[in-house]
Parts: sequence; structure tokens; C-alpha cells
Amino acid sequence: MSYQQYPPYGQAPPQQGYGQYPPPQGQPPQGQYPPPGQYPPPGQYGQQYPPPQQGQYPPPQGQYPPPQQQQGYSQQPPHPQGSPYPGYQQPPPGQYPPPQQPGYGTPSPQPPYQQGGYQQPPPPQGYGYQQPPPQQQPPYGAPPQFGGQPQGQPTPPSVGYGPPQIINWDAKPDATALRSAMKGFGTDEKTLIRVLSRLDPMQAIAVRDAYHKQHKRDLIKDIKGETSSWFEKGLVALAQGPLLHDVSLLHDAMDGAGTDESVLNDVLLGRSNADIQAIKSEYRRVYGHSLESKVKGDLSMKTERHFLMVLAANRAEDSAPAIPQDIDRDVTEVYKATEGKMGTDELLVCDILTHRNDAQIRTIAWQYSQKYNATLESVIKKEFSGHMEDALLFQIRHACDKFMHQAMLLEDAMSGAGTKDHLLVSRVVRFHWNRADIPQFKAAYQKWRGKPLARRIKGETSGDYEKLMLACIDE
Repeated sequence: MSYQQYPPYGQAPPQQGYGQYPPPQGQPPQGQYPPPGQYPPPGQYGQQYPPPQQGQYPPPQGQYPPPQQQQGYSQQPPHPQGSPYPGYQQPPPGQYPPPQQPGYGTPSPQPPYQQGGYQQPPPPQGYGYQQPPPQQQPPYGAPPQFGGQPQGQPTPPSVGYGPPQIINWDAKPDATALRSAMKGFGTDEKTLIRVLSRLDPMQAIAVRDAYHKQHKRDLIKDIKGETSSWFEKGLVALAQGPLLHDVSLLHDAMDGAGTDESVLNDVLLGRSNADIQAIKSEYRRVYGHSLESKVKGDLSMKTERHFLMVLAANRAEDSAPAIPQDIDRDVTEVYKATEGKMGTDELLVCDILTHRNDAQIRTIAWQYSQKYNATLESVIKKEFSGHMEDALLFQIRHACDKFMHQAMLLEDAMSGAGTKDHLLVSRVVRFHWNRADIPQFKAAYQKWRGKPLARRIKGETSGDYEKLMLACIDE
């Protein structure tokens, strides 16, 4: 199922919905926020999202934030009106919408911090963001077209993407168990699943190193020799760890005739600058040439330019604030590059969505729907096509609701005629590395599809392959 086949908000069966939000009464004028004490009107949004008590800041997870500070936009703008996730009904333009995330059981946000001279709540912990320490941030400003330098404190690399580390954990017992499971006649698949599916990224690297030191053998080669098919692919992905697996996926996606564009989107889009730099460095180490040169050889024209922007790793850091005047400028520029002219300035739109962080993209999407009465996604679908359209939609959806987007990606791998097993394995394993997120995207899938993700996976897999995928999502 392609992205375009997902029904828009409000068209999913009610029982599979994402929460119903009847339009609030007493709309404020277009572009204005409700005055203090009237946000939102009591009882308008149902029992699932009760309004906070007066003066409570920040509200408990799942409740609405307090009125906007005048000096700046929130770092957590809501879903843009008409966003593609089914079952969600957005209030008409001019009404302040529900919060950007339905919660999915995330812990309550941490206390607000000072940023850019005004106070705003940090992103929820479940988003995977690294919380910046309190600091004064200048506006990120207007970067030069098709480039520019990000501002804000650098986002640390994801676990497994940073410099080599020695962890306080003994990998020898797991290395011994894996060797015993593959030594002699037959293979103990249960042990392979049990050991590899419970490792975090740093432990996976430690086990691989310990296996080589203890047994003078290559763990990945042994797994390939003892297992087969998609069960083998899943075990190898876990043994590689997230960074090595990413570069392996990129190499395979661009090897031979054609390019697996979905893999390029999965691995490269929505990543921090630190992660992109780590991926480029590891790719060169493993394959002996730059990732940029490979992308130039496989992509073409403006899609090539888009991904070279991504690989330049000049994205605004997560700590860079969403400054109102800069957001307004970006919204206007996107409009002028798309609906506001004959033809489309594709590279300007790619530049904006590639060089802004997730909080800024969420704000741009919301402000665009308010200012022009059209969703940013609908504009992308109308003005773009092919791989560039899918890539831009990926960047928007990742920023607007990470967990629902993950749920959609998993469904995309299982829908239609036949299972896209290479995408199912890579996406399950990738999401598995951040264990704190697993309950979030499982709950998002349950809300969207009305049934557990585990049941869906069981219907598309079997045997040891099924057991491994379920173990990766803690089932």
C-alpha cells in the first residue's frame, strides 16, 4: 500500500478511530488563540482529553497545554488539519486543535524550560528527542537557499551511532550461548531468538566482539550459515546493530539495477545530523567509497539534490526553537513555491523540510493549514510525484506524529498482495532498538487499525520468522 492509499483523517471506521474531536463551540477569530481560562472550552473534546485545571503547567500527558505564550509558538503544534492518519477529525481552520500527539501512554512531559527568551514545554519523552539543557537560543534565522547552518545545541547521536564505548556489561555468557546454539548438528533457534532479541544497540556490538574474541569466529557469518530466509535476515540485523545494519541496507538498496527508494527514506530521512554523519562514516569504512557518490549514481535530477541536502547534515538541531517570524516566512515561502505560482519550486520545498527540525516542521504544517485553509500534505500530493513526493510526505509525517507514522510504515510492509518482508524485517528491527518506543507505536497501531499489531504480524509471518518478529516488539 502506498502512502497515497491511506485514507485521510475522519474516513476510518469510527471503532478504529484515533479519537473523535467534535468542533468546539465559540470559535476564536481566524489565527487567534483562545484567551486564558478558555482553552479548550470545558467538555468539548470528550473524556479522553480533559482540559487542564487552571494554572496547571505543564498538563498531564493527554491533556491540552495552556494558552500559547505570546513571544513564540509552541514546540508541540498539533497535527495539521486533514493529516492522513485515519479516524482523527480536525476542527475547522481558526479553531485551536487538540494536541499534536494523542499520547499512546507516554509519560508526562518534564517541566518547561527556557528557550529563546520565552517559556515552552519540551517535546514529550516518547518522541525520542534528546532533552537540551536550559539555555538561551537565538532564532535559527533564514538559512541561505539550499543550504545553511543549523543552530541550537547539537543533538547527541542515537545509541549505537556514537564513538565506540566500553560498557559495564559482560557479553561473554551471551556469546557462549550463541555459539552453543549453532555448534554441532542442528540449530537451537529458540536460543538465538532469546539472546539476540533482548540486546540493546551497545550490547549487540559487545556480543559480536566477544563472540569473535572467544571463538575466533564471525557471528554474522555463523548465523548466515545456520539459518535461512527472513529468519536469517532478522537475526543478522540484530547481530549487526543499528548502524551497521543501516549501511548494509543502503548498500543493498542501491546495488544492481534499480533503487529501493523506500529503504533510502527509512534510513536517511528524519535523522539527526549526528546520525547522518555516523552513517556516512560507517558506509565509507565498510564499502570504501562515499555514500554521496553512491546516491549520485543511483538517483537523478531534483530527487538526487534532495537527498544530497539530507546527507549534508545541516538540519536544525532538536534544541533550535520555532521562532514565529521564521515559521511565518517558511509558510509563505512554501506557498509561493507551490500553490502560489505556476509550476513548482521543488527544491525550495525540499530545502525547508530538510533543514528544519521536527518541532519546526510541525509548526509549519499547522500554520500553513491555518493561513491557507489547505493541509501541507495535500499540497505535497498535488504538486509532487514519485520518490520526491514519498520522501517529503515521510518527513512531514515523521515530524507530526512519529509513532503513528511508525505504525503506518509497518502496515505498509504487510498490506497488499504479499508481504514486503525486507521492509517488515528492517522496520521492526529498527523500531525495536528504541525499546521505550515499542508500547507507543503498538498503541498507535491499535488505535488506528482497531486490532493488535502482534495479531497482524502473525497473519503475515510463520515459524521462527514469526517468533522473532514478535520477540522484537516484546510479544
